[in-house]
Amino acid sequence: MVYLDNSATTRPDPEVIRVVADVMENVYGNPSSLHGWGGKAERLLKQAREVTARLLGVSPGSLVFTSGGTEANNMAIKGVAFQHRNRGRHLITTQVEHAAVLEVCRQLELMGWKVTRLPVDESGRVRPQDVEAAMTEETVLVSVMHTNNEVGTIQPIPEIGRIVSQYPKAFFHVDAVQAFGKCELRPREWGVDLMSLSAHKFHGPKGVGSLYVRKGVTLSPLLTGGGQEEGFRSGTQNVPGIAGFAKAAILAEERRGEAVPRWLRWKEEMIEALTSSVDDLKINGDQSAEGGAPHILSLSFPGLKSEVIVHALEEKGVYVSSKSACSSKGEKPSYVLKAMGLSDEVALGAVRISMGWTTTQEDICQCIKALTEVIPRLKHVMKGVSK
Repeated sequence: MVYLDNSATTRPDPEVIRVVADVMENVYGNPSSLHGWGGKAERLLKQAREVTARLLGVSPGSLVFTSGGTEANNMAIKGVAFQHRNRGRHLITTQVEHAAVLEVCRQLELMGWKVTRLPVDESGRVRPQDVEAAMTEETVLVSVMHTNNEVGTIQPIPEIGRIVSQYPKAFFHVDAVQAFGKCELRPREWGVDLMSLSAHKFHGPKGVGSLYVRKGVTLSPLLTGGGQEEGFRSGTQNVPGIAGFAKAAILAEERRGEAVPRWLRWKEEMIEALTSSVDDLKINGDQSAEGGAPHILSLSFPGLKSEVIVHALEEKGVYVSSKSACSSKGEKPSYVLKAMGLSDEVALGAVRISMGWTTTQEDICQCIKALTEVIPRLKHVMKGVSK
């Protein structure tokens, strides 16, 4: 099997699995309990928080562990909106955010908040000047993802951070779920107030994530109860999952320097091989080393349907995706690609190839071979149907 759908989820690293299993078996106390068994779990939780914070260059007290990226995004956006509703009821985001941001904004819109969804250019990037033009005295939050999950384009986060910092009432949230372990993240330096992460995107366990909350930022909690996580997120912590998160984060950052050049080289190989052998190929998003994520490659084959391509590749043992896993079962063209100005025909024929730590050179060669066999065959079939 050639697994190239790592933007949807990654295979848990064996070292992470061992950590999670060990903690489940041997550190099963409640970290809120006063006895020694609870203290052991609490110390492990503290250690995981310190390790993760060090990797992000932030203070341990600024990290809140969640059930994943969706909860982290909800916590950031709703937490600011509800806590600071007296400051204003205007939110700014982009048209290409993950559904875990766009749906939250849509929900708040129904509750009376005004939402500005900024357009993007043909590469999927928002212009900082558009962010600045959209800012008002009523703006309480700007939410812009770091790395687009469908095409890999990286947003100008430092520039946007500088703009938002000029508005004392506004907070800046960054969905960095696709970025950690692939790109350098510096939330404090960039003026980011809130940043979302998810462990299963970097070979950690599913069901655990984190939200960086800059010191001094107050949020209305989504979950209330026992006051865990400094009151931001009540509920007994998932200690095994959090330990796995921290272990996966360590490994991801240790391996990034080696993995990134490899992924970039493989992207170039795929683009070169497919451009020379497949007619009408379109490359989506910014695939440069400077402006695009190293691990994501979005390709369109106009005239074909992405789901047909995905299943044809699956028959050859190659697993890719059509778009975000959260919306891949829908028949509509990707809203991300449509926001970039692509036609329905191009958007409907898009596939996403995404690499991870487990990806090998042989995987890339097999993917290229499968595509160069599948695409011409499917196009031949489509010509016959059109006749």
